[in-house]
Amino acid sequence: MKLTLMFREYCSLCHQMRDALAPWQARYGFELEIVEIDDFPDLEAKYNELVPVLLHGDTEICHWHLDEGKLQAYLDGFQAA
Repeated sequence: MKLTLMFREYCSLCHQMRDALAPWQARYGFELEIVEIDDFPDLEAKYNELVPVLLHGDTEICHWHLDEGKLQAYLDGFQAA
């Protein structure tokens, strides 16, 4: 499973979410792709004011802050499927 973090290097919330995901990644073993949205004009237009945004495919799990409840429910639901 691969989750994607829409990210900006100068965004402190982005760094906080990336760091907060580390124990979840260790526990569930998902790959985390970091996408610097400023390198992609279409992504910058879509996610500009929402970063950081955590996605699985096109499904948004959370944005701005890591919502551990939503992430837990999503990962548990994904594993059960």
